[in-house]
Amino acid sequence: MTTSTAVTRTVAVPSRRVTLAAAGPLWATVALAQAFTRDGFDLTRHPLSLLSTGSLGWLQIANFVVAGLLMVVGAGTLEGTWAPRLTRIAGVGMIAAGVLVMDPGSGFPAGTPDTVPTTMSWHAIGHMAAGTVTFTALIAACYVLARRFAARGARGAAVTAAVAGTALLAGDLWAMSGGTAGTLTLAVGAITAMLFISLTAHRTV
Repeated sequence: MTTSTAVTRTVAVPSRRVTLAAAGPLWATVALAQAFTRDGFDLTRHPLSLLSTGSLGWLQIANFVVAGLLMVVGAGTLEGTWAPRLTRIAGVGMIAAGVLVMDPGSGFPAGTPDTVPTTMSWHAIGHMAAGTVTFTALIAACYVLARRFAARGARGAAVTAAVAGTALLAGDLWAMSGGTAGTLTLAVGAITAMLFISLTAHRTV
């Protein structure tokens, strides 16, 4: 019985680690593939979340939900108290961001008036709230991991973690301030942070 339990745990941990490792690359690949192929989408003007609108919006909705589920399932493979919790919170936020869709605007989907909506639907407000939760948790997770890596003498990994968290923080702040191409800086920051968390799944931290 003891041997069977040990084998089960050995198999389960790598399997969950694979889900966390897949989350970031999957989300980034699907999102960017759409960003470069969907008619009317401009990454310097439109947030990746806007891909959830239109006739093909289901692709990005599914992308959010699946990536979020992978993060929730795989978060427990990270050591410590806060890294798993924050990663799991980010995953839940991703799921919510997928279910709660942004309003069309700024010329996307194609045929939409090229103006910023003056009002927001309840689901668009929910999406913004879910995004805030996700970004905050991802930034915090990166900094927590940076501290853990530094404590173990892994300077390169610590710097990478700090850079990933800062990229998302800076990208988000720039976007919220209305900075030029803010949607692009936000996309770069979000993808960087998510890829780092996935990369961390291959390490013991």
